Amino acid sequence: VALGLYFPRKEYLENVYIDEPAGMPLLRIHALKDSHEEVAHFHLCQHLIISRARSHENNWFQIREKKGLLYLSKSLDREDFNMLSVGNWMPLSKVMLYVFLSSHPFQEKECDSATRATVFLSLINATAPACSSLTARQLCFTEMDLSFHIKENKPPGTFHQLQLPSVHHLCQNLSISYKLLAAEGVPFRYDEATTSVQVTQRLDREERERYELIAKCTVREGLREMQVEVPFLVNVLDEDDSPPFLPNGTDTADAVVEFNRKEGTVLSTLTVYDADTTPIYPLESSRKKYTGTIITDDPWISETFRVEHIFDEIHFSPNGSQVRGTRHEY
Repeated sequence: VALGLYFPRKEYLENVYIDEPAGMPLLRIHALKDSHEEVAHFHLCQHLIISRARSHENNWFQIREKKGLLYLSKSLDREDFNMLSVGNWMPLSKVMLYVFLSSHPFQEKECDSATRATVFLSLINATAPACSSLTARQLCFTEMDLSFHIKENKPPGTFHQLQLPSVHHLCQNLSISYKLLAAEGVPFRYDEATTSVQVTQRLDREERERYELIAKCTVREGLREMQVEVPFLVNVLDEDDSPPFLPNGTDTADAVVEFNRKEGTVLSTLTVYDADTTPIYPLESSRKKYTGTIITDDPWISETFRVEHIFDEIHFSPNGSQVRGTRHEY
């Protein structure tokens, strides 16, 4: 089933300062494809949600439909800040925006697409700090963790840009460069020209479920050089594409029933492994996925015996990396 385009992360965070100019780029949002033919279109719902309670018409933020670049369409002044903050004594106000994704151009006011990401903006009651006063960490990375979810078996594509659009726009006297530190042969590539990170091939969760890389940033200002490193994590999302399997290929188990057995006596067990899925909660959802049934026409057998199903999470180790799966015992 083609589920369409998707966001490699569901939440984005950014700071917005008073009097930053219209046209100021704030944040780059990416989408990954379900199939090669798809073209991503981004759309911003024209309502700001303030303090999770009330909403306000969005007059300040826009997104480039084909590039996913969120920018200021109008400078945010003190009057705007007071209107958008819960009380104007607050040093910052948090507002929330929804970005929607579609493989076709959006119709006006379309705000109900299932595929959406949330952008949390901290509106700060001060002008943007001077670049020289920012730490290397602030110049290189936002407060967000660099943690992404990529679906297995999907086409390669760009899923993140390391360079911060706002810092790049404001701090042009600084030289900021990045590297992605990773083991040989991992399926990710860093493009120095665009500072973007791409997944280079289809991933297989049954081979590897998690990749742990490091993003390294170097800031140069004249003769001064600062470096900062942060974890860069990619989790591979599962698609139900591998059938369950039996250890040693054994699909039958013999049961010997003696007289005077107590109720609850285990007569025989059969084990089934599933490398594809892990137990989900509530447990009934996992239980319904596989059922154990005694096939018989004899009502006495149906009344006297029952199949119990217990399951737990186990780890497989293909290629030396741990992958979660489920062991079902009947």
